[in-house]
Amino acid sequence: MGLNTVDHNHPSSTFMANFLRQCGGCAVIDGGLATELERHGADLNDPLWSAKCLINSPHLIRRVHLDYLEAGANVIISASYQATLQGFEAKGLSIKEGETLLEKSVKIACEARDIFYERATKGSLDISDDGVTPKGRPVLVAASVGSYGAYLADGSEYSGNYGDNIGLQTLKDFHRRRVQVLAGSGADLIAFETIPNKLEAQAYAELLEEESIKIPAWFSFSSKDGTNVVSGDPIEDCALIADSCEQVIGVGINCTPPRFIQGLIQSIRSVTNKPILIYPNSGETYDAHRKEWVPSTGVADVDFVSYVGKWREAGASLIGGCCRTTPNTIRAISKTLSSNS
Repeated sequence: MGLNTVDHNHPSSTFMANFLRQCGGCAVIDGGLATELERHGADLNDPLWSAKCLINSPHLIRRVHLDYLEAGANVIISASYQATLQGFEAKGLSIKEGETLLEKSVKIACEARDIFYERATKGSLDISDDGVTPKGRPVLVAASVGSYGAYLADGSEYSGNYGDNIGLQTLKDFHRRRVQVLAGSGADLIAFETIPNKLEAQAYAELLEEESIKIPAWFSFSSKDGTNVVSGDPIEDCALIADSCEQVIGVGINCTPPRFIQGLIQSIRSVTNKPILIYPNSGETYDAHRKEWVPSTGVADVDFVSYVGKWREAGASLIGGCCRTTPNTIRAISKTLSSNS
């Protein structure tokens, strides 16, 4: 899709409606980043895993983005989930260097989109009227913002418990500059991902308004029980915050076991008409103490994908994968959606 066909002056809801229409009603989000980077040889043994690659091996990140585009993704998410100015500073980088790295994460994704379109133009794909977009394949670049807990890297992103001394203002101040930088980086939208509690969603909503952020955003929460977000706040309460914020063009769930998704879609649907996005984990569980993934009743790509029709019926209009999902998962989702449409 690129900037040539996206009119950011339109009300946010039109932006999303147009995009989904161009995708044939349902869009495909990309899949897991960390596992794929490791598969391509990146060393992620670092609290700033994805971010470490921004410094040392941007070509690997671009390669993973391209793999997902070739698998059918309509939305690729930048490698900035754990990239925070505070985290970079702790590694000895200046604020300016940190900001440049945030911008670089989006630039890498935009480069991958350009390469994908260029290949498509050289190939036999039909090109739309704008002379760039392969027909029916709009692509948005989403700038990822991870939670305060992801920066702490102490497992609190999985519990949503930040303790009593972390309030709304602290969270807003923590995220403010990063959100400003990503908003001006050339991304089409900001993806607030794996939001673990209602407080942080409220902080994001207020930031978007206070800073008059010009690009739209989506809010995506994580759940471990199918009823509440990980902190125990009801998913409906969290979705209502997204519903009331004008810049938010979609609300949903990521980093959550597939078996909980259908019920969560129904709960979100009960409080908002905004498009619902879901990109669950492969079905394994992360053990924060052992720092490794433990197979729960192994959900293969095939099983994961057997859910897709049900999720679509329940009301999801953007579907992809999170941790441990691969380009194969995304290819299978893409095929399922196009055969259903």
